[in-house]
Amino acid sequence: MEVKDNISSNIIFITGGTKSGKSQFAEYLGKKISKITYIALSESRPEDINWQKKIINHRERRPKEWGLVETNNLIHTLKNENGPILIDSIGGFIMESINKNDEEWEKMINSLLDLLVMRVKTTLIVGEQVGWSLVSEYEIGNKYIERLGDLQKRITKISLENWLTLNGRAIKLDNISIEIPT
Repeated sequence: MEVKDNISSNIIFITGGTKSGKSQFAEYLGKKISKITYIALSESRPEDINWQKKIINHRERRPKEWGLVETNNLIHTLKNENGPILIDSIGGFIMESINKNDEEWEKMINSLLDLLVMRVKTTLIVGEQVGWSLVSEYEIGNKYIERLGDLQKRITKISLENWLTLNGRAIKLDNISIEIPT
């Protein structure tokens, strides 16, 4: 791993679309780290058979010795987890706070980013790519897309490595891109 100028974090961010391989790639990277804890950010949704199949698939892929935290409260979890972690996926953080007003939301993401930067151990973060095509006809859908895009852009800026998964391939974005000047 190479260190970027002014980046002292151990964050590795993996993003991609649905079924692109982002979780699988993060798990591949996580297998190289001892005593990692997998943080699943989602509701269990027992009535959703397809969601349950997805959860089972993820569980079966993960090594048995990995720790597991299933939560909707990422900020609380980050305050208590000191070892290496794999967060899958950051969209769960957005959903948990989707009804916050803009001021509350900004406070939350600043708290999240501060906690991530302070972490000493490796932090793998999986994030979904949305908004590459259709615009949602629903206000809440657009709010999710915009907040996710903003948060992921900010995570990218503090990450040691940034990866994009596409069609089962992983592309290291840091090697082929530049940050858009602001």
